[in-house]
Amino acid sequence: MTVVTLLHPGSMGAAVGTQARRTEATVRWVGTGRSAETGRRAKDAGLAECAELATALDGSDIVVSICPPAHAEDVARSVAESTERAFTGVYLDANAISPARMQRVAALLPTALLADGAIIGEPPMTPGTTRLYVCGHAEPIARLFEGTALEVVTLSGDIGQASALKMAYASYQKASRVLGAVAHALARRHDVEDHLAREADLLHSRPLADTDGFRAAASRAWRWAPEMREADEALRAAGLPGDMAIGAATALERWTSVKDRDDLDVAAVLALLSKPPPNGEAAR
Repeated sequence: MTVVTLLHPGSMGAAVGTQARRTEATVRWVGTGRSAETGRRAKDAGLAECAELATALDGSDIVVSICPPAHAEDVARSVAESTERAFTGVYLDANAISPARMQRVAALLPTALLADGAIIGEPPMTPGTTRLYVCGHAEPIARLFEGTALEVVTLSGDIGQASALKMAYASYQKASRVLGAVAHALARRHDVEDHLAREADLLHSRPLADTDGFRAAASRAWRWAPEMREADEALRAAGLPGDMAIGAATALERWTSVKDRDDLDVAAVLALLSKPPPNGEAAR
């Protein structure tokens, strides 16, 4: 029987722990210092409480770290320092962290078998809703969740690849929601929110999926970049944050050298985003 230590059972962690238990794994958690709400979630998920981390780690085959991104290294460090014997099992970091932070996590656990994970989707309750992308020592993780509502997708790259996927996805998914909220706040400030909502209903684009649309965006960037700077001015005048509009303008300005061109493929368009514009970045 596989023994797992889960750090920690938040809403996502508890749901992941529930799925692991469906493959007959024993899932432990550490109650010391955790909230009553966390305790309730852990109990509902059928997790086995341990008073101390060292107790939980004793005999554990896998550690699953699911915590706020800023604490990922602290959790890894606590695992490294909690027992006299170094942890040699599988350590899955499934947090929304950058590849660089993932490398720092790996450095803290030199004797562990590292698995870099990225959870995309809601807390897993039903099949087809949540994917766990894993690279590194992925096979034990795939076995742990086989046949559960958490679909494991194994990546072939080195540690950091899954984290990069999570950052790529989150940079769009989270930022797009915030951009939507800021757009509605500006429209409400000028009493045109109903009209904005109507225009939103008429949109049929899926920018993340429609990669061919990047070519058209690049060819029009010379017009769109100034538009984004105007949006920044309007947002700031309304007391709203305009930084994301400026960020969009900065990205668009890296495409201004291909004004009105339609002969570039998507790969070439994306490559230009890594190169500063010929005249340097414009000031705000």
